[in-house]
Amino acid sequence: MKYTEIYHFHHPHHKLRFENSETPFKCDGCKEVGIGSCYKCCSTICDYDLHMQCALPSPTLFHPFYRKCNFQFMSQPAGNTPRYCNACEKDVNGFVYHCRSCGYDLHPCCAKLPMVLDDDGEVKLYLYRKVRSSWCHHCGRKGGSWSYRSKCKSYNLHVACVREMIMENWQHIYGGGGRTHHDGDVVIHGLKKSMESSAVHKRNKGKKVKKRCCEIAAMALQIVISALLGDPTPLIATTVASLMSN
Repeated sequence: MKYTEIYHFHHPHHKLRFENSETPFKCDGCKEVGIGSCYKCCSTICDYDLHMQCALPSPTLFHPFYRKCNFQFMSQPAGNTPRYCNACEKDVNGFVYHCRSCGYDLHPCCAKLPMVLDDDGEVKLYLYRKVRSSWCHHCGRKGGSWSYRSKCKSYNLHVACVREMIMENWQHIYGGGGRTHHDGDVVIHGLKKSMESSAVHKRNKGKKVKKRCCEIAAMALQIVISALLGDPTPLIATTVASLMSN
């Protein structure tokens, strides 16, 4: 359920208001990147943002990939040793779902990744714990972290690779310290270019086939990006569509 304003235990002094951010933000809960739907502090003196998944967490969570696990929501990683997310293989630095019995950890956005992603068109992607039969369009490896694979099995993307691509572009944008209204466009544009340089180009002959293949691959990529950033709105899809028409 979505609320217009909420109080949150992690930021108790001010209310948080639901907004759609047009620029990327760093979630103050899980410390991961976000864009689009979020809860932002109502006070003008605070720069505090939360993914929807971090603002409205479930106390406990069960995941179909780990049927024997009971994940508990925690405001910080368990123990004193570095921990990583079993979905995207990236470090856990803040809010997390942790299973005490097996030691598995999931970022809130990763824990709630949809099992099926559908753009209501040609691209339909299914979430797998491991894909051993298909290579990832970004890194070229099989297996590894959780992956989204298309129904036709032609497109496969590691969740870890997409997360890495997001962070690479995030660092590129904010290396200079400033934000602009089109930062989200830059992020998606960089990811699109990365996909276009992948093996998709090499596996198809003919300009029209190449172009169409890349368009579908780019669309698959933006769907996964949208899910990872915790943004269920059409914001990112619209951005990518405009870039593809240029």
